[in-house]
Amino acid sequence: MCDTCGCTQPDDAVTIRKAGEEHHHHDHAHDHAHAHDHDHAHDHAHAHDHAHAHDHDHAHDHAHDHAHAHDHAHAHDHAHAHDHEGRSIAVETDILQKNNLLAERNRGYFLAKNILALNLVSSPGAGKTSLLERTIRELGGALPVAVIEGDQQTMNDANRIREAGAPVVQVNTGNGCHLDSDMVLRAVRELQPEENSVLMIENVGNLVCPSLFDLGEARRVVIMSVTEGEDKPLKYPNMFRSSQVCVINKIDLLPHLDYDLEKAKEYALQVNHHLRFIEVSVKSGEGMDAWLTWLRDEVAAAKA
Repeated sequence: MCDTCGCTQPDDAVTIRKAGEEHHHHDHAHDHAHAHDHDHAHDHAHAHDHAHAHDHDHAHDHAHDHAHAHDHAHAHDHAHAHDHEGRSIAVETDILQKNNLLAERNRGYFLAKNILALNLVSSPGAGKTSLLERTIRELGGALPVAVIEGDQQTMNDANRIREAGAPVVQVNTGNGCHLDSDMVLRAVRELQPEENSVLMIENVGNLVCPSLFDLGEARRVVIMSVTEGEDKPLKYPNMFRSSQVCVINKIDLLPHLDYDLEKAKEYALQVNHHLRFIEVSVKSGEGMDAWLTWLRDEVAAAKA
């Protein structure tokens, strides 16, 4: 997994910025990518010319030996694939162990500051950012909220949260498909959320990789919309199994869809029978009272 999902990319591939800092970062990213692409293309072309000349000469003089070399190369490739699989497992294990240690460090910080940290996860387009916008506006400052936004690229969501009235930092993960505890630690240092507040961590839109990474949150909230299909919990069980709350969004669309709400909840409970459901329409406001009541209850419980 980690060789393909972006976990092993360099640390400087991840950027953490407050809204309004886009221009400087864009220049840096452009220069870096341009230099890298140029060097790679040059080396590749040179290697190709050399290999072509070598293959032509070798095939002409040693036809029999070439066949023998092909057999030998085949055995070598097989061993290489086996080693690569072992390396992937080792890298993944190391990454998760490091992540979990830092997650506990984050959790200790949040407890010391009485910060309720929530990890919001979903597939793309389920309505995480819209839920945050409406939550911030309806709370109206009565409950301090700070936000960490996770996306591979752009400041779009951070700008939306800023307009809604909450302090926010954007974490751009580059090739990464999830946030990890180190990214959250770095974002918190930049954000400096106040004591006795709520920290909303909007993870990258993905129902697979984020389920593996503890960020130090108190609660994980999985959001699914009625436009996605009832069987999402069965297809992506790890995410629903590791969450405590399931927000079902866009219920205003139910009259227009062939969607069985009770079947969706039944599937989710098969995966996690402790899961709590909150049905909302961020657009119409239906169900928002239940969501805000749950949020206030969690804050009160954290203070007790």
